[in-house]
Amino acid sequence: MADPFNDYHVSTADWRSTLRQNNFRTRVVILLFILIYCGIGLLVDMFMSAETYPNATLPQLFHALITLHIFPLATTIMLIIAAVSLLISYSFYDKLMLLGTEYHEITPTTTRNMLEQQLYNVVEEMKIAAGLRYMPRVFVIDADYMNAFASGYSEKSAMVAITRGLMSKLNRDELQAVMAHELSHIRHMDIKLTLTASLLANLSVMVLDILFYNMIFSSRRNSENRSGNALATIIMILRYLLPVISLLLLLYLSRKRELMADAGSVELMRTNQPLASALMKISDDHTQHRDEYNAAYQQTPHENVRREAYIFDPLQAGIESPHSINDFFSTHPSLEARLAALGIRRK
Repeated sequence: MADPFNDYHVSTADWRSTLRQNNFRTRVVILLFILIYCGIGLLVDMFMSAETYPNATLPQLFHALITLHIFPLATTIMLIIAAVSLLISYSFYDKLMLLGTEYHEITPTTTRNMLEQQLYNVVEEMKIAAGLRYMPRVFVIDADYMNAFASGYSEKSAMVAITRGLMSKLNRDELQAVMAHELSHIRHMDIKLTLTASLLANLSVMVLDILFYNMIFSSRRNSENRSGNALATIIMILRYLLPVISLLLLLYLSRKRELMADAGSVELMRTNQPLASALMKISDDHTQHRDEYNAAYQQTPHENVRREAYIFDPLQAGIESPHSINDFFSTHPSLEARLAALGIRRK
């Protein structure tokens, strides 16, 4: 069998640095989403207060709100809505992740063959290595394409799912590296972070859209409002700019969490080659069966829900664009970028 690393220079991965850098960047992105969400709430409060105090300037309204001289009612309501929405999303997210697929759960007593027994053993080994208190539920998806994902808003609710194709086409070390990657997502609380960011982004855009149409209606009645023109300009700009900013931040966050999970896999495995080999196999397999897998993904409902959580982005199948601007709009780093982060570069 040919060595998959013949065309690559293999060095030691600095997984500690990767974890530190991407963890810091993640905190910055999450803070930005919280600030944007609260900022939209304050914008709504300013819009409402401008009608009550038509002679007040925007700085005066803003100062009155943040000093609580005017109670930020809209911001408070939006925070309550966000909290309730997050609780509901956390409760049903695991079920949504498996919707549309043919799957079965495996346990020590329900494994159907040696491959499933090996998979369960590997997950259990990586659970111990990762220091997780609870054993994730393990699911096998009846699909030929090679992919896997983790879900769950906490260790106790965690689950991992792997396709039959991935389970049968990887050797034990590669399978172990993939499961180490998925359990790293659980250990790093990636599902909770990305779900929170996505929900805040969607709620912000939705509230801003409602405010935009409300502003159009109100501006016809309050054309003499002192701060009306300034608010109208801000709302108009944000309505078209915020969705783009939110999308770019979400994609950036997703890519950084993937690199963190890759680094977590190296940390648990103590070597970078099994994960690198698994990623190359998955990419090559998608390239070789591009049309077949594209049809399979399209015929499976709710794949858009799983796309960000997969270890391999289905939209990258057969596409080689390591330096393309398309990577800027991808949920996953390119294969070359991931290998480089693992310390493996082309000669």
